[in-house]
Amino acid sequence: MEERVREQLDKAQLRWLEAWKRGPQRTLWSAVPLQVGDAAPSLGMRDQRGTAVELASLWRERPALLVFWRHFGCGAGFERAKALRESWRELDAAGLRVAAIGQAEPERTAWYAQRRELPPEMTFLCDPGGSAYAAFGLLDGLPHQVLFRLPEPVQRRDFDAGAAVAAKRREAGDPLVDSPWLMPGEFLVDTTGVVRMAHRYAHIYDIPETALLLSALRTL
Repeated sequence: MEERVREQLDKAQLRWLEAWKRGPQRTLWSAVPLQVGDAAPSLGMRDQRGTAVELASLWRERPALLVFWRHFGCGAGFERAKALRESWRELDAAGLRVAAIGQAEPERTAWYAQRRELPPEMTFLCDPGGSAYAAFGLLDGLPHQVLFRLPEPVQRRDFDAGAAVAAKRREAGDPLVDSPWLMPGEFLVDTTGVVRMAHRYAHIYDIPETALLLSALRTL
C-alpha cells in the first residue's frame, strides 16, 4: 500500500470514529429532494485518477447509472461490488454507463476499486465533501437502517462496542472509514439529463436487482 493511501486511511478512520460518536446528523430533507423527472445536477468532480470530470459528461452519449457508494469499509459496499462484477457485462451490453461516487480521495478510491476488483472500465468519482450526495438528496441513515446486522451493543450505538468493531476491521485490512451514516443510492439518468429512476436505499443492503435496472433502462 502506498504511503499516501495509508495516510488517507488513517485520517478517514479518525473521521469514522468521530462521526460514530456524534451519531446521524442530517436525517431530514430541508426541501423536496431530487426525484424522477427532475434534471440531474451536474457537478465538477475528480475521478480515481485525479482527472477532472463534469458529471453531465457521463450521460452525454449513453444513459448513466450513478451508484452512490457506502463508505469504503462497509460490508454493504463489498456486496455491491460483487453484484457489479457479476452484472457488468450485461449492463454494458444493454447500453448503460455505470459510474460510482464515493467519499474518498482519488488515491484511496483507486486503491479500493482495485482491492474490490471492480471493472477497470468503471468510472469512480470522488466526493469527500459530500456535495454530490447532498445534491441527489441522500441523507444520514438511522441506526436501524445501518446497524441491523451487527451485535446489539453496536445497534445501541455503544461507543466502545463500535470502536472494537473498527479495531477488528482495521486488523483485517478493511478499516471503517469516513461517515458511518451516509446512505447509498442509485440514479438512472437519460441522455437528456433527466432522472428516470431514483433508488434511495431503505437500508444499507437494499441493492437494486439487475433486472430492475434493466427494466428501468428499457422504459427510456
